[in-house]
Amino acid sequence: MGEASPISWHLLTGEYPPQPGGVSDYTALVAQALAREDQEVHVWAPGEASARMEHGVTVHRMSGLFTPAGLTHLTRELNRHRAPRRLLLQYVPHAFGMKAMNVPFCAWFASRHRDERWVFFHEIVYPWSLSAAPRHQLLAGVTRVMARLVGEVADRAFVSIPSWAEHLPPRLRHRAEWCPIPSTLPTQVPATARAETQTALGAGPWLGHFGTYGAHIGGPLMSVLVPLLRADGQRKALLIGRGSQGFVQELGALHPELASRVQSRDALASEEVAAHLAAMDLLVQPYPDGVSTRRTTTMAGVSLGRPLVTQPGHLTEPIWRESGAVALADNLTPEALVRVAERLLSQPEERAALGERAARLYRERFALERTVEALLRAAP
Repeated sequence: MGEASPISWHLLTGEYPPQPGGVSDYTALVAQALAREDQEVHVWAPGEASARMEHGVTVHRMSGLFTPAGLTHLTRELNRHRAPRRLLLQYVPHAFGMKAMNVPFCAWFASRHRDERWVFFHEIVYPWSLSAAPRHQLLAGVTRVMARLVGEVADRAFVSIPSWAEHLPPRLRHRAEWCPIPSTLPTQVPATARAETQTALGAGPWLGHFGTYGAHIGGPLMSVLVPLLRADGQRKALLIGRGSQGFVQELGALHPELASRVQSRDALASEEVAAHLAAMDLLVQPYPDGVSTRRTTTMAGVSLGRPLVTQPGHLTEPIWRESGAVALADNLTPEALVRVAERLLSQPEERAALGERAARLYRERFALERTVEALLRAAP
């Protein structure tokens, strides 16, 4: 352990454990990793008023954090901490309240000129479409104003996927650093835990999916799983994550002949989720906008070295095709994903090689250690 950092870190986030969510888990991982590097780390998050040390991080919870009254309180509390201060904003428009249109908060962040202002853009703007409803056009416009307010003053910016940089102000666009989101689950599973999980599940082969089963993914996933299960009566499917129980019930109601071969795990601890993912023969992860490095559900499987089939889309980075770390379908149709999955299910050697490439890519480019290195090194 070296000497304490001369600067104090202050992570601003819309969610933090025990609140569920990908940004919540990510912020906790980064905060605790920085603390292990002898950094003074504070986290400011919504919640019942409190301040306590958690895993080396001082977590400040404030009711109505991003409201005008909350910002007045936040200003007073931040100013009590030693300078220099580095604000690291976990930017997700909908996490700031006001129906994702919290312009006052972005203006407040811009006003903190005595602090270093860093921004990690997890998401940035609502998609713009001339055919969209007026309220969606308003949301698209306001989120662009918010991004400009924050981006114009940012001393340093990180993006979860390179495409987000296109929406940043010109001064920041070419300086934004791509920092992939690491897995928010354990990246190693003891052999005994994996064997116990496989025994409890029984014979397969097992098709797995990890997610939250929203309508935009639930429909395509159903269109892929049903033909894969019908093609071989030995195959089974395990759906992991919040919302999986409802998805399994819906699938069973629509296709009762498959109901006995589909299971859900709706509320597992992170170690148990990792053990179940590690027990899968093949992970199936469709995304309407394509796989990308902000998809922690894909990162979870890749980090564990599991063979994974997914789809390319307008947000998919070249690294996925160049590395061969996942099996990519030709397009976004369910039929294309089924074809790739069938090929892998028939070729165990190819599945094993795919998993090895996935684990290697994760260690080299996506691991939490890479994120901390990026945060601690000098800006390019």
